[in-house]
Amino acid sequence: MRSLFPLYSSSSLFSNFSSSPYNSFISSLPLLFSSSHFSPFLSMAPAFEQVPVPQEGETGTETATPHNTNTGNNGGNDGQVGYKSRVTVVGSGNWGSVAAKLIASNTLKLNSFHDEVRMWVFEETLLSGEKLTDVINRTNENVKYLPGIKLGKNVIADPDIHNAVKDANMLVFVIPHQFMDGICKSLIDKVRGDAEAISLIKGMEVKMEGPCMISTLISEQLGINCSVLMGANIANEIAVEKFSEATVGYRDNREIAEQWVQLFSTPYFMVTPVQDVEGVELCGTLKNVVALAAGFVDGLDMGNNTKAAIMRIGLREMRAFSKLLFSSVRDSTFFESCGVADVITTCWCIHGKRGL
Repeated sequence: MRSLFPLYSSSSLFSNFSSSPYNSFISSLPLLFSSSHFSPFLSMAPAFEQVPVPQEGETGTETATPHNTNTGNNGGNDGQVGYKSRVTVVGSGNWGSVAAKLIASNTLKLNSFHDEVRMWVFEETLLSGEKLTDVINRTNENVKYLPGIKLGKNVIADPDIHNAVKDANMLVFVIPHQFMDGICKSLIDKVRGDAEAISLIKGMEVKMEGPCMISTLISEQLGINCSVLMGANIANEIAVEKFSEATVGYRDNREIAEQWVQLFSTPYFMVTPVQDVEGVELCGTLKNVVALAAGFVDGLDMGNNTKAAIMRIGLREMRAFSKLLFSSVRDSTFFESCGVADVITTCWCIHGKRGL
């Protein structure tokens, strides 16, 4: 198999190019992709092949994950008559604000949820001298990260993360991945024991013992189940209600997955549940590597045909690498919005190279 990133392979996609710009491009790749662990694994992977979409009722082998083992505050109220779930969005950047907008529009309609959606905001002082949280709560708009878009009057910004997650049993994590370890540690014993989480974060923690998915980090540190939501999602387009799709990856509880689908789905944002947390999450992580290669193609003016080849081979290697990390990853996941659609959007989008 030809590797997209020829760190150790002499039979790379670009090996037939002889002109100096291409040679310079190839010779620089080992420096740009210092993660030299990838290529040996990818060279072992089988070629990508199309497989039938699983039929209804098909299940796969799932990785065991701690589920609701935390003994935090106010756990175990879901069985009470008239009980309503509370949602907190942990993060308030561009994508976090859009997520809060989507959720807030649905909690007003769903009887099983409290209307109020809390959004944790990393406090900042604006040029006007006002606190960002004060401006959001006064104007119903995140003037720094999502200007011009009303979030919903039921979105409440809170700079105190412990207060923001208090009593919430539905936690939406959407902050830069490099801050997740610290955030999770600060929330130990602060979240409800019966809480469910979902990660909208594209990335992974790389530790000495190996890579750690963000959903796994949340589950292990907080002792709660964590699903994921990924897809071809340019936040600013969703904010102005242009049609988009997303994929919710869940482990074994279809009912919880349907709750997340209810919270995020709108007429312009279609969400599909898939029982493949690792596959969905790895799609959102690895597509950025393919996008880098596509960017090199653009920079060298190598043309659309080469870029299409990069995207095809990149998707194949995403699948191969994902299956090497987690054997339970499904082939069909790569045909969802989190897979091929996200690769296309990230590689071709002019405006959304960051935050996709």
